Parts: sequence; C-alpha cells; structure tokens
Amino acid sequence: MITRSFVWMAKWMIRSGGQAMVVCRQCWVSGRVQGVYFRGATQRRANELGVTGYARNLPDGRVEVLACGPAEAVANLCEWLWEGPSGSRVSGVSCAAVEMEPPGGFTIG
Repeated sequence: MITRSFVWMAKWMIRSGGQAMVVCRQCWVSGRVQGVYFRGATQRRANELGVTGYARNLPDGRVEVLACGPAEAVANLCEWLWEGPSGSRVSGVSCAAVEMEPPGGFTIG
C-alpha cells in the first residue's frame, strides 16, 4: 500500500537528487509536558517540518513522540522537543531509532 506520506517523501527525494534519508525516531519527553499544549505544539512543528508520526500522553506523565521523515527534519523536531511550548518545562528527552513504515500524517492522542 502506498501512503500519501510515501508519495510526498518520494517526490522530495526526486527533487533533492535522491539524497533524502527517511528515518523514524521514537522519543520520550519528561518534565512538565502534560496539560501545557505540548502535543498540539509538537504536531504544529512536525507539520511545518514535513514530519509524520504522533504525540501522545503516557500514564507516567511523559509524552511519547514518533517522528518520521527526512533525517534533517526529524533531527530538527527531536531537538525542538527540548524546548516545547512556552508553558512546558522539559527535563529530559530520550530518543531511539525505529524501523517502520512512516505513518501518513501527524496525529495526537
């Protein structure tokens, strides 16, 4: 099955000479990150960067983020997670590479 994100990434790779490396990273963000619009701000930033995935609250107070897309855009989002929206106070971000088919958009849950 060919998803819209796959088509977008394929077009991006053709325009960039085929040099785009698509990666997926799963991150866990700790600190004051729930109830401060962290997931919504992450979705907005991901959409600006052309990154797909999700942001969701975890029962232990952290936010889990999956970010997939061109390596530079994913790295930019992972770095941004340390900042978050103005009401947040991030105390830690842990990320790991994952191999998977990139999702078709960026959702919050």
